[in-house]
Amino acid sequence: MANDSFCEQVQTARASAALPAAGAYDAAPIEMHCAGFETCILFIAYTRGGAGGDMQFRVEVSPDSTGTVWHRGGIYSPGAVASGSDSVSNLQRESVEYGSTGAGMESVVYGPFDIRGVERMRVPCCESGAIGTPGTAAIEARFQ
Repeated sequence: MANDSFCEQVQTARASAALPAAGAYDAAPIEMHCAGFETCILFIAYTRGGAGGDMQFRVEVSPDSTGTVWHRGGIYSPGAVASGSDSVSNLQRESVEYGSTGAGMESVVYGPFDIRGVERMRVPCCESGAIGTPGTAAIEARFQ
């Protein structure tokens, strides 16, 4: 039975196409409007272009409905705790790499992750393994 308390919206985050050459990220990633949703799951399909093919993507969000400022998702590592001493934690922008295991299309899910307070999102991608033979990637985003 469907949960009527959530409204799901499906959007194309990246149409199926070859990744840019030379390891460059997508020049014009698709902007998805996601205001009012709380979570997102990315369904990723990748077919390597040659042996050793890997792809990278990054989740970029904007708290504004228009504009050019994008914030990349972060990764956090807590500092060591010692009695009587302050700690320093690390925060860094994150990119995610998927390493292919075979020549055929491979599917992977990323998420769910929190998008409360986000107005727009995009997911630029690049070939990061065999950059001379870029693979093909497609991404579907499901918002709740």
